Amino acid sequence: MLDGETTTDVSLVDELIRTQFPRWHGLPITEVVHGGTSHALYRLGDDLAVRLPRREWARDDPSKEAVVVPLVAPHLPVAVPEPLELGEPALGYPYQWSVVRWVAGEMAPVEEASEDTPHRLAALIRALHEVDATDRPWTTYRGRLDARDNDDAVRSCIAQVGGDPRLVTVWEDALNAPRWDQPGRWLHADLHVGNLIFTGGELTGVIDWSSAGVGDPAGDLMTAWLYLDERGRKAFQREMSEYDDAAWARAKGWALHLAVLALPYYRDTNLFLTGIASRTLDQLCPGWDD
Repeated sequence: MLDGETTTDVSLVDELIRTQFPRWHGLPITEVVHGGTSHALYRLGDDLAVRLPRREWARDDPSKEAVVVPLVAPHLPVAVPEPLELGEPALGYPYQWSVVRWVAGEMAPVEEASEDTPHRLAALIRALHEVDATDRPWTTYRGRLDARDNDDAVRSCIAQVGGDPRLVTVWEDALNAPRWDQPGRWLHADLHVGNLIFTGGELTGVIDWSSAGVGDPAGDLMTAWLYLDERGRKAFQREMSEYDDAAWARAKGWALHLAVLALPYYRDTNLFLTGIASRTLDQLCPGWDD
């Protein structure tokens, strides 16, 4: 556990459900062990999940997801965790929390996913990007118009993980690429192995919409390095051929941004996230840690 995390347990969830949503009280509650750090997750019965922010920075996620997910879900070719209720702070727990639909399936490394996964990812992202974002403010973190405000932090983290100059080049190419000059698109902005759900190797769900917002589509194209391997990446890029070299350069930059900030921060506390980060850097620059 990192400093500043709010602890939760089954008994707390049981009391929150009993006092705020008694129609579900009595359903079995099971903690879901996962690699994320911003939220605790508990399965409630067979069809529901309870999602509770662990950190101050995630406190607004339940209300945000309650707006975004119902807006985009009808347009998507996969299942998403439909928000059903927003719970209020109580019993010493300080944040809003949510009850959502459970998305059945399992995580799968790309090696265990079906060969059509790049095509399914492309279809998902295209469907999301086509949801009307007219007059919506740019609200996403990854995929914002300019990442220069993180320049010092990214360069510092590159140095902390070995200082491979190729990583610096990826970052500088992203900063120097022409910016997205069209209206913002709806983004998930966190399409890595921990948030993609598979059934029998087929992509059937996407969870954790806390990073979602409107911005540069490069914030979703970065899944080419966050999740896919070289073969899948080529297929994905062919499917998403409407995007130019500048968009792909920015996408690589966002993938690098996520990976190099996560790796030193979580190195000793979260092997799942450091695994995602290390693999992403391998996809961007093979042998970066030699």
